[in-house]
Amino acid sequence: MAELSDLQYGLIALSFVWSGFVRSGLGFGGAVLSLPFMLLIHNDPLVYLPLISVHLLFFSALSIWLDQRQLKHSAKAAPSNTTHTSTIDWAYLKKSMAIMIVPKLVGVFGLITLPANILSGIIFIIVACYALSYIINKPFSSKNKWLDVFFLCLGAYVSGTSLIGAPLIIVAFVNHVAKEQLRNTLFMLWFILVAIKMAAFIYAGVDLQLIHQLWLLPCAGLGHWLGLLLHKKLLQAESQVFFRLVGSALLLISLIGLWRMFA
Repeated sequence: MAELSDLQYGLIALSFVWSGFVRSGLGFGGAVLSLPFMLLIHNDPLVYLPLISVHLLFFSALSIWLDQRQLKHSAKAAPSNTTHTSTIDWAYLKKSMAIMIVPKLVGVFGLITLPANILSGIIFIIVACYALSYIINKPFSSKNKWLDVFFLCLGAYVSGTSLIGAPLIIVAFVNHVAKEQLRNTLFMLWFILVAIKMAAFIYAGVDLQLIHQLWLLPCAGLGHWLGLLLHKKLLQAESQVFFRLVGSALLLISLIGLWRMFA
């Protein structure tokens, strides 16, 4: 990471607190709802993506482990009330990965080869589209199996280039995964997809920013803890207001980012 001012480092720290909060609170969006803010602070996606990737690997594994342990305790206490033996829908996870693996690899190749400015522009445009869907309360949806496949492929490609394919991928997952298994199934999916990206980073010699992991991981950890506390509240009806506010902020940030690039 280039030499930055104390203010920039402070803003980056706050961005990672926000990233951890969103990731644990919603089960997705840690990158898509924070990366635009980070790019306004320092416009280089390949600086932030390894950092976000490591955090996602760590906290997704931690959340799955904690929830699975809680499920086992609940099953012992009241076996008749337990509808699933795992917090992950392994059957649909395997099926979706078979669909996503090729576009994911194509996207990772694009990430490594595209210039930073072009990649940032792509990120801002995609995030602006997501933001509009949040603002008008018309999220992407599908009621057709072929449309599910389309969203999985497109989401995998976007995830490969920038780690922000979650809103597209979720369109298919909500149609096939039980609500109580959805968050951890998504966490496992993010773990697999990010592991592929990290392997590509290492192969291509991308700087993993290991020194900055030491102070940014606790920041993401604080956000993760706050997100767990508010998880239930964020999934209530009032979450529509939350998404509209976040969508408005994301749209503004994306437009500013695009303006700065072209100016």
